[in-house]
Amino acid sequence: MPSLDFKGKQFIYGHHLTVPISTIEIDADKSFTGENDPSLNDNLIIHGDNLYALKALLPKYAGKIKCIYIDPPYNTGNENWVYNDNVNSPIMQAWLEKHSPIDNEDLERHDKWLCMMWPRLHLLRELLSDDGVIFISIDDNEQHRLRMLMDEIFGEQNFVECLIWKKKGGAGNTEKLVGDIVEYVLMYTRNIKQLSTNRRNIENIKYSQRDEEGSYKLEGLLKTDEGMYKRETMKYPVPVPDTDEVARPPEGKRWTVGEITMMDLLQAQLLHFTPSKFGWVVKQKKYFDETDPETGVYLNLLLEQGSLKVAKGEMVSLGFTREAFSTPKPLVLVKRLLRMICKPDDIILDSFAGTGTTAHAVLALNKEDGGNRKFILMECEDYADTITAERVRRVINGVENAKDETLRNGFGGSFTYCTLGEPIDEEGMLTGENLPTYEALADYIAYTATGNALTAISEQEDYCFGETNDLRFYLIYEPTLQFLESNKSALDGERAEQIAKACKETGKKAYVYAPQKFVSQKELTDMGITFCQLPYNIHRIAE
Repeated sequence: MPSLDFKGKQFIYGHHLTVPISTIEIDADKSFTGENDPSLNDNLIIHGDNLYALKALLPKYAGKIKCIYIDPPYNTGNENWVYNDNVNSPIMQAWLEKHSPIDNEDLERHDKWLCMMWPRLHLLRELLSDDGVIFISIDDNEQHRLRMLMDEIFGEQNFVECLIWKKKGGAGNTEKLVGDIVEYVLMYTRNIKQLSTNRRNIENIKYSQRDEEGSYKLEGLLKTDEGMYKRETMKYPVPVPDTDEVARPPEGKRWTVGEITMMDLLQAQLLHFTPSKFGWVVKQKKYFDETDPETGVYLNLLLEQGSLKVAKGEMVSLGFTREAFSTPKPLVLVKRLLRMICKPDDIILDSFAGTGTTAHAVLALNKEDGGNRKFILMECEDYADTITAERVRRVINGVENAKDETLRNGFGGSFTYCTLGEPIDEEGMLTGENLPTYEALADYIAYTATGNALTAISEQEDYCFGETNDLRFYLIYEPTLQFLESNKSALDGERAEQIAKACKETGKKAYVYAPQKFVSQKELTDMGITFCQLPYNIHRIAE
């Protein structure tokens, strides 16, 4: 398979593997959790470099994210961003220092954009579930390069579609020859064989209106009245229920169905009447049918899914200025993408959160169907609190003067605001300057040992924090030097016998992580126990 080469690739190739795993610290003052305490199990908004934030998520969320939507910087050449990842290569650091920041005259800005995206896409792939999907908004500046990058990282066979989004109605005055009115959304999956869509999601997209009979869509009943289609008998009046008025086709139009059929639809209450300055608009209500083959296929052309203008208007409706953010994405677009894939209990991640549209979309969908979807946002810029998190606060709590009643009342929900803490490392644990919480260290051990997040991480009375099909994991630890330096932190004979008994009952072997032991490894091996000394022996388990 062809691959994309770019300057710096050889230095950035394995960078995602060298990024340290940091702790995630809760900022209670900026969180919005009502009467509940902030928690890392809640919706999350993380302020910090998304490369380090993505790595910090791996111990808890590797393989558990169902849907990722990102809208990375488009690298138009007009941005003043600096690629500042701490790459562990003097050659790469010198190259980046020489060629940053980028500008219109910098012919190597594409290389630096690819260097920025490469490690992040690798980490995003690790977080994605086997049946998960990643959507990436992009424009012509990097679309073709991103496609090749995704083919290499996710696999060409896992490409699903390139969706085309109409972002505005027409060309502006700055267009010279061809009007730029579209952007793209690349869609890839972790494993194409596992990909599935929810038919009810298609119902939500095409049949978005509901009444006591179910979900329905509205279809027009007008046709051009000219040439071979010109028929005077198809211009009859249609009575408007509960009024003395009638609806007629406008000039140059006729009805698409005959009068008998129209009256049958009227009697069956399958007509929808809307007043306009030109008279009454009549449409037919068509209810969702699970057997309708039309509802089984999504289209790659995203028309009438908002625009940049609409997105800025949404920011204004939330109390922000139109200039608060230059390129927000409209709510309806992100909701459309999530509906294609997400079920009510899925986790959605956005590592370039911007204005927080993804969180808004998740809360809106939960409000509509009573779901319990969860969002995780990441934003490195200073507006993470004042725009990203503030938008989510207003959506949850309600916007007093909003025209939409649901938004006025608020969608409900909560989130925990976080920052990135110190890396989990040997030196910090040895000196006591950086002792992670029990849960953070347990998550870290589980991910390092197995490459996955365990289903349940919770401290038990016997220090067992999780298990796989074959193994049980134990962590004898408390985040104080007093405990770690005492005999309480040791794997002694009594604990070893308790662990061996539990393992015998479950038919599993045990890995025990502790600062010290009072039993030889030979005895432990006979008991089905492998001892791993903290903080040195945290590594991948071969089996």
